[in-house]
Amino acid sequence: MLSESTSSRFKAGFWLHCFALFVGLCTFALIAVGGLVTSKGVGMAVPDWPNSFGYNMFLFPASEWIGGILYEHSHRLIASFVGLLTVVLAIWIWVKETAGKVKTFGIIAFTLPLLLMGVRTFHVFIPLAILSVPAVIYGIARFMKSPAELRWLGWSAVFAVILQGAMGGFRVEFKLDYLGIIHGTLAQLFFLLVIAIAVLTSQWWPASRDALKQIRIGTTFKTLTVVGLVLIFCQLLLGATMRHQHAGLAVPDFPLAHGKIWPDTDSDSIHRYNQQRMESTAINSITSFQIQLHMIHRVMALLIAVIVAAVSWKVFSSKNLNRPLRQVAAIWSLLTAIQVGLGIFTVIKGKPADIATLHVLVGALIFAASGLTVVFAHQTQSFVSVATEKLASRTLTAALKS
Repeated sequence: MLSESTSSRFKAGFWLHCFALFVGLCTFALIAVGGLVTSKGVGMAVPDWPNSFGYNMFLFPASEWIGGILYEHSHRLIASFVGLLTVVLAIWIWVKETAGKVKTFGIIAFTLPLLLMGVRTFHVFIPLAILSVPAVIYGIARFMKSPAELRWLGWSAVFAVILQGAMGGFRVEFKLDYLGIIHGTLAQLFFLLVIAIAVLTSQWWPASRDALKQIRIGTTFKTLTVVGLVLIFCQLLLGATMRHQHAGLAVPDFPLAHGKIWPDTDSDSIHRYNQQRMESTAINSITSFQIQLHMIHRVMALLIAVIVAAVSWKVFSSKNLNRPLRQVAAIWSLLTAIQVGLGIFTVIKGKPADIATLHVLVGALIFAASGLTVVFAHQTQSFVSVATEKLASRTLTAALKS
């Protein structure tokens, strides 16, 4: 039986993990509502921020939550709730891992931005956003240096959610599309941070980490997982750009593109495409840039599918790779297959809002799965070939003789 102190520590860790999972689920819901806001084109339904039609956001009358306002205002409220949960999670981890003045510093560092955001004045968020960038980078750097110190992931999560929320508000106030792209991409990064905290606080993780350290994996395989993560992040950035540039249906057919493997983008072809669009569906005209953006998104999807297939084949064909890597690789592969299908379905069905939003959500899950694959792969020992070892040995011997 567990001793009383061991049982208390187990319960404390269990509830922290459950809370981190809850924050992850709320973040997933936030991304879902954000996807609906973009898919339905109602991001500017509430024209001011951080207030709503002059009201304090939290006091905006429910009777006025109609049409696009319902989606946009709900998005803001859920975002505020996620921000509050993130601060609580970060303080919980910080208190658990520290003592004395360090503990006090962490509590103040997390509580102060929360109090400042409660002022609900636009100009407060500008310095907060500027300070959040180095704070996020610093927290991630500290965590990479000392992976056992989860409080630095919590630190990064707090400032990431501040930055992400501020970018959404700046998009409304400054009316700049590219800020909406940054806002959407930061949401994916924040989701990855929260999922990482949920996994690393689980009771499953310590045993899995020890098991991973017992196996050896080639550096090429590790590099491939990192390349996959970077490409998926770039794909998410492309997807956010497509949504804000309304390029999702710039190429309305599949597997061909305007009847060709690669569509023509000269002025005469663009004019012809737009005539066909107006005659058939009466939807907005398109530009050469939108078509090229759409096609790059397709090519990137193919590259990602190839890399995920290569990683998964390596995992499942190797007898020495253990269960954690097999589990995350299986999830990564399944989600990628689903995502490809959703992307095709979005095009051929004319980009229905619910399917387009589901496409965004699965993209967030793929990014989280790829991040965990990288973490798991880099917990293993690096494999060095016999030839490389012999070369290193000969070089060392020659150096000693000289």
